Amino acid sequence: MPDISTKPYLLRAIYEWCTDSGYTPYLAVKVDAATTVPMEYVKKGEIILNISYGATSGLKMDNDAITFRARFNGVSRELYIPVHNVLAIYANENGQGMAFDVTTTAADLPPPAPEPAASPAPGPGLAAVPAKTASEVSHAPDDDDEPPKKGGRPTLTRIK
Repeated sequence: MPDISTKPYLLRAIYEWCTDSGYTPYLAVKVDAATTVPMEYVKKGEIILNISYGATSGLKMDNDAITFRARFNGVSRELYIPVHNVLAIYANENGQGMAFDVTTTAADLPPPAPEPAASPAPGPGLAAVPAKTASEVSHAPDDDDEPPKKGGRPTLTRIK
């Protein structure tokens, strides 16, 4: 099993620390062919991005890439940043965070080799289970359309 990089875990940890502390998390990224960012904002092969909750939509920080939507000059754009290309994550207000050494970018890496197909194991396998009709499905007590009783499940009340 290949070694798992600690970089995506550290990125998520610093992001969480920034947001919990009331700071604005910024991401410094080395741009290459594997990166999807607005090229008009790239300077010297790098881009700085505000990845705060208010500046992004659908932020997802996976082990391989960071994806989200952000507005640039009023136009919503989809961004894709390979974790391998992240130079730094830091709080804009005080500069605290973490920097990473990026000597090779995601575009420089060879594509992952496909895993060999596993041969089926002898013996019993998976079998299909017949689907139940609507009349056969039992409803759990939580599926009722009645409002929860006092002392039951909590509800969210929106106050304007």
